[in-house]
Amino acid sequence: MIGQVAVRRFPALTVSTPRTEVRQLVAADAEAVDEVFADRQTQRWLPLADSSGQIDGRAWCTELARQRRDSGEGDHWAVVRREDQRVVGCLWTRRTDWGARLTEVSYAIAPHARGYGLAAEAVDAVAIALILEHGFQRVELRVAPGNVASRRVAEKAGFSYEGLLRNAGFVHGARVDLELWSFVSADLR
Repeated sequence: MIGQVAVRRFPALTVSTPRTEVRQLVAADAEAVDEVFADRQTQRWLPLADSSGQIDGRAWCTELARQRRDSGEGDHWAVVRREDQRVVGCLWTRRTDWGARLTEVSYAIAPHARGYGLAAEAVDAVAIALILEHGFQRVELRVAPGNVASRRVAEKAGFSYEGLLRNAGFVHGARVDLELWSFVSADLR
């Protein structure tokens, strides 16, 4: 049709690692998602304006995930700890560029599950699946300087530091620089 552009829907994705499963969020995950996003440490690094309030877990798991997926922009996933089937975190993609075959991944882990390498394991698995199974050429991570835990996740997940994007983001409504990390198809060789 003239004047209409086909929107590419973000691919369905489920990946398993020895300790985690990454799957699409469902409405029943809302309480766990609320717990993840209510944490003060998580909120410190989220790109939200102070006045925006807390993320609504039910909306995050349902309509917001569906909108992002249907628009081709990205998706929202649960990080499930395999040993007890508990949702311990969230992963999401955004800023997807289908022409360049790239997307940006972000994550948040519940306080009780931090420090065990679950985030790095899940991020690594998603990056590999996006490249091997869905034809992406590049997966990016953006980390605010000072977010040492997030920098460790990027390193452990096999991402390479590329440089500093000056004044490229915000946390709590304040402008910040962002470190740019990437995982590309050549990293799999």
